[in-house]
Amino acid sequence: MSTISALYRPKFNLKRFSTKTILYSVLIVGAILSFFPFYWMLTLSTHTMQSIIHYPPPFLPGKNLLVNYTNMLKVIPFWLNFLNSMIVSLTSTALTLLFCSMGGYAFAKYRFPGRDILFGGMLGTMMIPSLVMLIPWFIIISRLDWVNDLKALIVPGAVSAFGIFWMRQYVSANIHSEILDAARVDGCSEVMIFFRVVAPLLKPAYGALGIMTFMSSWNAFFYPLLVLKKTESATLPLALQILRGDPYRGGDYGVLMFGTALAMLPVLIAFWAASRQFISGLTTGAIKG
Repeated sequence: MSTISALYRPKFNLKRFSTKTILYSVLIVGAILSFFPFYWMLTLSTHTMQSIIHYPPPFLPGKNLLVNYTNMLKVIPFWLNFLNSMIVSLTSTALTLLFCSMGGYAFAKYRFPGRDILFGGMLGTMMIPSLVMLIPWFIIISRLDWVNDLKALIVPGAVSAFGIFWMRQYVSANIHSEILDAARVDGCSEVMIFFRVVAPLLKPAYGALGIMTFMSSWNAFFYPLLVLKKTESATLPLALQILRGDPYRGGDYGVLMFGTALAMLPVLIAFWAASRQFISGLTTGAIKG
């Protein structure tokens, strides 16, 4: 009996143990280094300007959190700017997911004259630097009288060439034509097929594209800077620039860190809510391949 137990007893593999130990150690150190800037930002948001510029800088939370919050509201209408960013980001994300999924589905599953030429031309627009289109974009926004209007950010961001390309690739790889033919045999219209058959199967692609679109819209600075001239209509990146103050004198770093920490929360919540779909959307193609 002891001989049989000795034969089936798992042997200690020193090489495998050492490899795992090194790997986990590197991952833990990397996680700590990645988290430290966020921790320090939260820590600085609880301190006064004097304690922040003091050497050595503080690494433990302070007692100035409420004072920084009050001072922030004296400089900018933070929650109004927060609402502006939410309106722009959520609306742009919803429109992008709708129109890009419809466009990607059409390019993937429909045959129509000029489809390949049109798709190639759309991909070609991805190679044009955005700054080249800046002046025509601003002229159109001015002619439409959308200066200081959130529509100037929502409407141009309602669809993207990358989003259509992303959805086309996902539909081509994961949605089989037999499913669509079966739905047509059952009497479904093309609109019903898209919303009841195709759209539910696009959740991983929606999650990945939605997070990328939301983060891009939420962090946008240059285009809002050109068209949003009033503090009340500004989005959060512009409001944080106001908190930063004069570039030569600087602002209150504690107030700025507090506003930045609040501005990060929606992005973290969005990624947490759609992280499973995001990872699935990024890895589906690799798994299929």
